[in-house]
This record gives sequence, structure tokens and C-alpha cells, in this order.
Amino acid sequence: MMMTATSTALIQRVCSVPLARAVRTRALASTTTMSLSTTPTPRASPADSRVLLGLSEPELQQLALDFSQQGYRGKQLHHLIYKRKIKDIQDFSQVPLAFRNELEEAGWKVGRSPIYNTVTAADGTVKLLIKLEDNRLIETVGIPVQDEKGLMRLTACVSSQVGCPLRCSFCATGKGGFSRNLKRHEIVEQVLSIEEIFQHRVTNVVFMGMGEPMMNLKSVLEAHQCLNKDVQIGQRMMTISTVGVPNTIKRLASHKLQSTLAVSLHAPNQKLRETIVPSAKAYPLSALMKDCSDYFNETNRRVSFEYALLAGVNDAVEHARELAELLHQWGRGYHVNLIPFNPIEGSEYKRPSKRAVQAFAAALESGKITVSTRQTRGLDADAACGQLRNKFQKSPLVSESDKLQPEPEADVAVAC
Repeated sequence: MMMTATSTALIQRVCSVPLARAVRTRALASTTTMSLSTTPTPRASPADSRVLLGLSEPELQQLALDFSQQGYRGKQLHHLIYKRKIKDIQDFSQVPLAFRNELEEAGWKVGRSPIYNTVTAADGTVKLLIKLEDNRLIETVGIPVQDEKGLMRLTACVSSQVGCPLRCSFCATGKGGFSRNLKRHEIVEQVLSIEEIFQHRVTNVVFMGMGEPMMNLKSVLEAHQCLNKDVQIGQRMMTISTVGVPNTIKRLASHKLQSTLAVSLHAPNQKLRETIVPSAKAYPLSALMKDCSDYFNETNRRVSFEYALLAGVNDAVEHARELAELLHQWGRGYHVNLIPFNPIEGSEYKRPSKRAVQAFAAALESGKITVSTRQTRGLDADAACGQLRNKFQKSPLVSESDKLQPEPEADVAVAC
């Protein structure tokens, strides 16, 4: 969720399917695939098996060789997937029809999902709902900003989970429940969808949409690598956000990424933080701050702290002074990104006044803390992450086949 005050937008951290039906559907799909293919299936990447999106150019070249094609066919596949953004294998017109048919018969697919809904705000911010293969919806946001030279910077705010299990008290996503982690290709496709909508390449990516990235770190790191190497977005142009999950910041540091780590702090002390972020009870503020200090020492990358300002809760000048003391206690290289709360339906929290925000920022600056205040964008497009998805879905969408084959009531409940 991290950006500067003049160039970025506010996106705050932003399911029930019949279980027996889901199991039967998967079993049927597996049986059908096996019966269609009479030749050995060439090996797939361990992650996101039989999905082309997310594979690197060398992996696609190897896939072509596995199908007795020349290696350059893999380069063609890479171009068709990442540059031309083709969504269906049969539309790979540069590739021989026989190769296309063999890929499909072996169960391969591109791995792109349809856009279910689009909302455009007056300021140009676009929020998409993407419908996944299991009929669940995820949000992704495109935020265009024109710099002083007239060039557009386009930031994609991507989700890492369907919903979120941490249930921060101010967050719309948590109110919508949690379903599952996203796979590598389901993260990458969000960026490609934003590029298609804007007809412009994405320049920045923030892992600040629905979900807690550190609870899906394997897929997040795989998607990060794909976005860097294949979609060609610089590591320094990406930010990974977390509310804090024990042991994961150390794991992230070991990868020595050049991307920014943004920690959602929201309070200057343990007692207050537990009321805002329930998971803080299992990850004390002192342990979190030590991990952030260690992260800076190991990577030499500045840690940014996200601080959602909630009127009358954590927005007093005294809180700002306490926050400055906390940060100085744990070292240097820190930055605070203030986020005035985005109102969400049913929340007891209120957005602070502009004067309160300015006073908080001034108190931090007086304490020699680097601070920025995020502009609020997309308020007329349900700006807070999770808001738009909650309007359309608390459980998977019902498919046409589901409508035709109603299940008994006993089948209907896997709560999120």
C-alpha cells in the first residue's frame, strides 16, 4: 500500500461452495483430461501445473522441446502470453495448429481469467473484479498518475489472497471472509488486466490488495519474479506489504530483493495495536520492530510503515510523538506513510479531519521522521480494498451448471 503523497492513491487493505460438488467436479475434470490425452504429458512447472502464464522464457522453451517442437516456439509462446496478452491457446496464430492442439489435449491453458466488473472513478482510478476459475472474485486496482513531465505512471495494486484471514478491524477485505491463497498466475494476470484496460504498461506494482502477502509468500515471490523477469517491471518499482506474520520478514530478507517492504503498523504501542490488528497478539510489536530492524541491516533497504489514521482512535499528536520514539528506538532508515481512513459500510471508524492529519504529520516531522500522506483516490469507486468485492460476493458465484443441478441442503456449506 505504499506511495508518495503527490503521486499515488489510497488503497486500503483491501465464500461458500458446495464441498461435495467441488470434489466431484475436480474428479470429473481429472478423468476427462486423462481420457483425452493418449500421449505422455510433458512436464509442467511444479507451481501452477499446466498453466502457461507464470512460466519463464527458458521454461516455455523447454516445454516446446518436450512436445518435440523447436526451442524458438517457446520464445513465441512467451511473446504471445506476456506482450500480446493472448488469452486462449487456439488464438496463438503464430504457433502451428498441431502444437496448439497438443497443448490443449495435454491439459495446458494460458491461465487468464475474465473481468467480471469494472468501476472507474472520476479521478481515473479503475477497480476490476476478476472472476477466477472457481467462481471467486478478486479485486485489482489501476492507479494512473501523471508526473511533472506529463508522463503517466501506472500502478497496479494486486491481491494475494481471496479475502483475508487476519480480519483487521478497519479493513473491508477481512469483513468479506477468507477463501484461499492465489496462485502465481492469478497474481500476475491482475497486472496484465490493468495493462489491457489502460492500454499502457504498468510501471509500479504494490502487493496491497486483498489478503496478507506474507501468508502466501511462495506464490507472491514467484509472481514477483515473473513480473520482474517476464513482464519487465523493475524490482525497485514493486512493494510488498504486510501487517506482520511471525518469521516471514526474515524469510523475505533472505531473498535480498530490491523491492520495498511496507509494514502496516497502525499504532505506536502494543495495547492499541491489538485493538486494531487482532493478529498482533501473536506477534508483539517489539518482535515485529526487531524483525524490521534486522531486515534493514541485512538488505540495506528502507522499511516503510503504513499508518491508517482513524479519527479519535490513533490520530492524536501524542500518538505521533510515541510513534517517532518507537521508530528511533529501533534504528534508522524508516519512513511513515499516513493513510487517512477510507470510509466503509458498517464500520465504526471515521475518517480524520484534514487538520488532524496535518498535525499528525507535523509531529512526526518534528521528531525527525520522514513522512508522506497518501492522497485518497477512487472514493467513488469503493476505494478501500474489499469494498467492491463485498458488494458482489460473499460466496462463490453460481455457475450455469450449478443452477441446472441443485444440490441437497446438506452439501451447501463450507464457511469462509
